[in-house]
Amino acid sequence: MSSPSKRLYFIDAIRAFAILMMLQGHFVHALLGDAYRDRSNFFYSTWEYFRGMTAPTFFTITGFVFVFLLLKTENIGWKNPRVKKGIKRAGKLLLWGYLLRLNFLLLFSGELNAGFLLTDVLQIIGISILLLIGLYVLFYRKNGYLFKTSLLVGTLLIFTLEPWYSSKTLEFLPGFLANFFTQAEGSVFYIFPWFGYVTFGALMAALFLQWKDRPNFYANMVYGLLCTGLLLIYFSSWCMLGLYELTGIEIFKGVAYNNYLYIRLGNVLILFAVFTMLRNYLTNSTMVKIGSKTLSIYIIHFIILYGSWTGLGLNRWFAYSLTPMQAVFGAIFFMAIVSVIVLTYYRHESWLIEKKNAFIVILKERLLSRFAVSRSRNR
Repeated sequence: MSSPSKRLYFIDAIRAFAILMMLQGHFVHALLGDAYRDRSNFFYSTWEYFRGMTAPTFFTITGFVFVFLLLKTENIGWKNPRVKKGIKRAGKLLLWGYLLRLNFLLLFSGELNAGFLLTDVLQIIGISILLLIGLYVLFYRKNGYLFKTSLLVGTLLIFTLEPWYSSKTLEFLPGFLANFFTQAEGSVFYIFPWFGYVTFGALMAALFLQWKDRPNFYANMVYGLLCTGLLLIYFSSWCMLGLYELTGIEIFKGVAYNNYLYIRLGNVLILFAVFTMLRNYLTNSTMVKIGSKTLSIYIIHFIILYGSWTGLGLNRWFAYSLTPMQAVFGAIFFMAIVSVIVLTYYRHESWLIEKKNAFIVILKERLLSRFAVSRSRNR
């Protein structure tokens, strides 16, 4: 796998792991009974901790994959075909992000559901891709040092300034724009701090491509990821307190006492290290396909669980009502059925598209025939 033209199966495996953890996390979070949400319980607290790794992993892997593909191409700037593809991908993500929150039953009655304009993971990933493209066009030159520096500085600023911007409400912005920056209106995800994980993933991809041909690259990669991850988990708060004592700047103390961003980044790096160590065993075709179809899996799971467009999802009937045993087996079944639906569709995609096009042709012919008959009668 030394060549950048070859597929990095362990990256697909991380994507598959992240999307499956998201499926079970959403399922359990939406349906587990309130009586069982006890953080003093070892099993629940462990599940909750690992659930908290899902979003950071997803955003980090987004930045890695996009920039890995972006920098594989020799063309620079707007001439890079991945720039245009990235813009299209971002637009698709933004569109689906809003479509999944639309309730057609309310829309047909002349109402727009209250949650339609709230931002979720798809909108923020879409905006993050656009921002990455902007950084690439502005700062990427032949050696890429300025681009990599902008990614590192961006991550540090976003994570370190979190105590300052997290409480902002941005009342001067229109509601639909403010939702991208603040949780005041109820948005699930917002650009900051989540874009910080995207920029760090992008930095990892740039460094990966720069160092991939060095001797013992993967062994050094694992060692570097583990060391950096452990340092972030166990010493980043201590470093922030040290900076506060040295400078007197309050924001460092704020980060130290609520240091979830750097610690979660450490979790993600250790996860990357584990999957890198196991890379030679992570070539299962099903896992690769799941990792490459994350958008489709997200869409299907959202429809089934939350009832997009109709409001008739699992959470309508089973919200906060399942026992732990029901939630565990239900989550396993939920992951399996969503994956099967998506993989089955793509297995027969060409046939389905062919049938769809044939149906459209027949429908057009019948409509034109009826129109012609109607005109002849009117004459």
